[in-house]
Amino acid sequence: MFTMDKLLPLSFTFFVFIFMVLKLWMRSKIKETPKNLPPSPWKLPIIGHLHLLIFALPHRRLMELAKRHGSVMQLQLGELSHIVVSSPEAAKEVMITHDINFANRPFLFAAEMILYNSSDIAFAPYGGYWRQLRTVCTLELLSTKRVQSFRSIREENVSSLIRSIYSNTGLEINLGEMLCNLSYNITLRTAFAGRCNQHKAFISFVKKFVESLAGFSMADLFPSIKLLHVISGMRAKLERFHHDLDSMLESIIEEHRASNANLENSDEKPDDLLDVLLNLQGHGGLEFPLTTDNIKAVILAWCKFFAHNSLRYSNLGWVRE
Repeated sequence: MFTMDKLLPLSFTFFVFIFMVLKLWMRSKIKETPKNLPPSPWKLPIIGHLHLLIFALPHRRLMELAKRHGSVMQLQLGELSHIVVSSPEAAKEVMITHDINFANRPFLFAAEMILYNSSDIAFAPYGGYWRQLRTVCTLELLSTKRVQSFRSIREENVSSLIRSIYSNTGLEINLGEMLCNLSYNITLRTAFAGRCNQHKAFISFVKKFVESLAGFSMADLFPSIKLLHVISGMRAKLERFHHDLDSMLESIIEEHRASNANLENSDEKPDDLLDVLLNLQGHGGLEFPLTTDNIKAVILAWCKFFAHNSLRYSNLGWVRE
């Protein structure tokens, strides 16, 4: 038998659900349908075309839909309209001919929370700040000279991997895991030059960080309903994760600042990516000054890029000589 204590939470949940459904339905009625949209499959009220992607592998379903509706089609996912491009010719139009029109990034709640208001190069809105970040990455972080300076780090880690494989001759090894660790180790060495006392803990955070950005969030598809982030528990989860990650990054940055201060009168000058960014922050003369939070976001984007590459290695199975 239901008591009043049990009925009140149920009633509140039901009320919130009905309120959100009505709000979405009214919003869909009030909004004018934009004209000149590409062809689109039949859609359901409120959720749009979500039902077409939930019960199948998205890339295969999109291929099937493209065969029916053309290489450029429109999909409505929740409140958001998406244009799907499925041919080289159409992709060239989007990525090259009209790239400025498509330069802005979609809003992702996880990126907003973890990447310091989306201030990294992957999610920052197109504009002066993003162009400055691109220049910094091209000329400072990914220049030929900089990449060549990390050659010894790559060689050292690859040699260590080869020795590890050789020492396990005749035994089963998880090559995917070993290559993942290789990628992470090289990434952290280039970012922090080995001056990171929390190496393993930081790798664990990077893995969780990549999972957070790659995960699917229904709340991102209904941005007008801010309550969804709270109800799903996503806000609290990301806030806790960001707090712990930020504390670790702050500690690493302070270690670098203290280390660099001790080496100020020495001929030995560290030159990892974090040092480059800290130097630009202090003496860069940039149009948009780099804050410490901006530096943290750029470092996370660097780790995220290589973490995505390491995920490819995880597809490799067990190997037996």
